[in-house]
Amino acid sequence: MTDLVAEIDDFDPSDLQDGLLKHVENVHERYAEWRAKCEVMPGNPFTEETQAQRTPQAGFTALSHAAVSEVLSDSERFSTEFYADIMGVVMGRTMLQMDGPEHRSHRLLATPAFRQKMLDHWRTDLVEVVCDELISSFEGRGHAELVKEYTFAFPVQVIARMIGLPRADYRRFQRLSIELLNVVYDWDVGTKAAASLREYFKPILDDRRRNPQDDLISALAGAELDGQQLTDEEIYAFLLLILPAGVETTYRSSGNLLVALLTHPQHLDEVRGNEPALRTAIEEGLRWEPPITALVRTAVVDTEVAGVAIKTGDGVNVSIASANRDPAKFSDPATFNPHRDGLSHLTFGYGPHMCLGMHLARMESAVALGMLFERIPGLRLDPAYEEPKITGVAFRSPAAIHVTF
Repeated sequence: MTDLVAEIDDFDPSDLQDGLLKHVENVHERYAEWRAKCEVMPGNPFTEETQAQRTPQAGFTALSHAAVSEVLSDSERFSTEFYADIMGVVMGRTMLQMDGPEHRSHRLLATPAFRQKMLDHWRTDLVEVVCDELISSFEGRGHAELVKEYTFAFPVQVIARMIGLPRADYRRFQRLSIELLNVVYDWDVGTKAAASLREYFKPILDDRRRNPQDDLISALAGAELDGQQLTDEEIYAFLLLILPAGVETTYRSSGNLLVALLTHPQHLDEVRGNEPALRTAIEEGLRWEPPITALVRTAVVDTEVAGVAIKTGDGVNVSIASANRDPAKFSDPATFNPHRDGLSHLTFGYGPHMCLGMHLARMESAVALGMLFERIPGLRLDPAYEEPKITGVAFRSPAAIHVTF
């Protein structure tokens, strides 16, 4: 195991998180205060405070569950085009900024990789294998730091293997992916990472065009759109969108749920060895602390939401974190309660741009946490360290989770 251990040794995820885990006090409490006054408020209140270089100057922020759902579901009134000015500069033209038929046709190209048959294959042949190796690296020690040694380590190996990247490059890819997403806080770091990833992908893509394999790069290399093969730039755009998403969201959501369960041991006991209960807890964790807290839309017509007039061209910051804790939709929303019925959180979005990889993310979390709780039955927070805290504004997760067993 030691190749795997060597890959994650001395690699501290918190070193890369200065921008993405920007610390702002009382994020949820402040959303609750604003939401109590209105469903849609002017401006984006966190933009100046987080000092983001590339955060859109939103004309409005949608706060309630109803308002957020309305904006996300209606691509006739609200477009994703604003992402062209944010992530499009580093990723190229991706599904993130497409609407209508263009979005649907590009989405269909990647859909086969996330169908149930493929998920079952990835679960047994990849996710369970990776998680087993990682747990084995620390289970005999009696203590661990679960972000660095587990939640941060397994998702990159899953998505990178699906794409078709060499295992020896996982660590390098993981670092570049996070640096890419930091573009909103550090333009130079983000653009340099994008250039490095394109340079990295080129020889792999060239090889797959000559020698196709059973991976997503090969599938994209052989795919056609409107009768034409995808260009290198179109494929790079797919990869630069899918890969960081696969690295970021699962590790953050798994870490957030671990914080919830380890700080509520009675709930941890309930989910251990009980996959249906664990899956319900995963959904509640996604509602309670979404890994990505907001999306952006642009009004393409004069319209209104929750009685607030919005003009063509206005940006709308769509607060998933606020919607997921709207008391009009969820009782006692600030409490982590894995017994909720009929959860309808918006963490994976809503409408035509709903997250393509959501079923993969759910499966990964269920396998990773289920195996961890089964293999480490005495898992508890290490009293020698401060209790873990979930921090961040645009992205939220704990920087570290120290446990003993």
